[in-house]
Amino acid sequence: MRSGFKMILVALPLAALGAGFLVYTIRTKAPPVQVEQAERATPVRVITARDGAVTPVVIGHGLVAPARTFEAIAQVGGTVAEIHPRLARGAVLPAGAMLVRIADEDYALAVAQAEANIRSAEARLAELAVSEENQRLALEIETQVLALKTADLERAETLQAGGNIPRTALDAARAAHLAQRQKVQSIDSTLALIPTQRAVQMEQIAVSRAALETARLNLARTELHLPFAARVSDVKVETGRFLRVGEVAATFDGVETAEVEARVPVADLRRLLRMAAPDADAYAADPTAITEVLRGLGLSAEVRLDLGDEILRWPARVDRVSDTIDAKTATLGVIVAVEGAYAGATPGDQPPLTKGMFVEVAISGPKVEGRVVPRAALSEGALRLAGDDDRLDVRAVTPVLIEGEVAVIADGLDAGERVVVSDPPVAVAGMLLTPLEDEALAARLEATE
Repeated sequence: MRSGFKMILVALPLAALGAGFLVYTIRTKAPPVQVEQAERATPVRVITARDGAVTPVVIGHGLVAPARTFEAIAQVGGTVAEIHPRLARGAVLPAGAMLVRIADEDYALAVAQAEANIRSAEARLAELAVSEENQRLALEIETQVLALKTADLERAETLQAGGNIPRTALDAARAAHLAQRQKVQSIDSTLALIPTQRAVQMEQIAVSRAALETARLNLARTELHLPFAARVSDVKVETGRFLRVGEVAATFDGVETAEVEARVPVADLRRLLRMAAPDADAYAADPTAITEVLRGLGLSAEVRLDLGDEILRWPARVDRVSDTIDAKTATLGVIVAVEGAYAGATPGDQPPLTKGMFVEVAISGPKVEGRVVPRAALSEGALRLAGDDDRLDVRAVTPVLIEGEVAVIADGLDAGERVVVSDPPVAVAGMLLTPLEDEALAARLEATE
């Protein structure tokens, strides 16, 4: 007990001494030096916004087809006497080429018969003219004779009334007068019929001339000619075969112009129309109205054929749209035409556009002007900008066109401002940035115009 008490007496002074030393140390110790940390800047890639113009484009796909086709249809029947030596599938024949000739002997005879009928009717007309002249001369003579017979009759009547001649003499004079009147009446009747006979002959000549024209047409129809330069797609005739009226001898595809009906999403076409025509929405569902609008907008088109290692291109023009919208795919057929589809072909380099090729069609509208920025820089209708003080500014903008990897800004962005094109780990408005110009991206943007 006593030893424990002694221990306490020894420990208390030592504890008091330690506490006093601690208090002294704290009071006499210099305060810690406070070091202010500098704000860290976040490096970002930027491009400088500039004014530019981007062409809006819609893409569709379709099959190549000839703009014009021709069926060589027999308009007269007969045995095939001759065919074009190059009338074979795949051959290209010039305009005016004689394709098939049908034996024409029967049709030549029909022409000769019609010509003979005309000559016969014309001869009959001439005969009527001579007959009319003769009848008029005869009428003049017989009329004079009738006058004499009339005078004889009147004299006989006077004599018989005085008892100077017998009754039989009067009857003879009267009979002679009646006979002469009958002659005059007969000639008058003949002359009265001549105009009708002449009209009949004139009609006969008209009928014969019509028959002659028909015969000549049929004779000409024994030869089938190609109305325009075309490629043979099918042949169904050969020499010696009987070709019936209405039968197809061969079919052809025109080579001057090719067409592609490209199926284009209605939404994309509507967007393109809206760019070029503010009231395009009024026509978006009416194919007929869209055709008229498209023709007035000066749109351009290009047909592309992907060969894997190379893409072949043909300039085209927008011609019309198809009459219906495909409800399943929400697409509308836009028909573009390529002029000189064969004339511009180069063997081994640029093949001709051939029926059945599956191609891509790019339809371009008028250029849209504004500030051109990468599409990826646009987020929920806003851009991140590096201000003059290198601090982050998030600003709402109005894109007028988003095409491929670029966007064209109409409002909210001025030329010369710096657009952030990379994603910082944390994006807080007002944060300090270290802007680094992305020259490669700027060059790619410039190349898209």
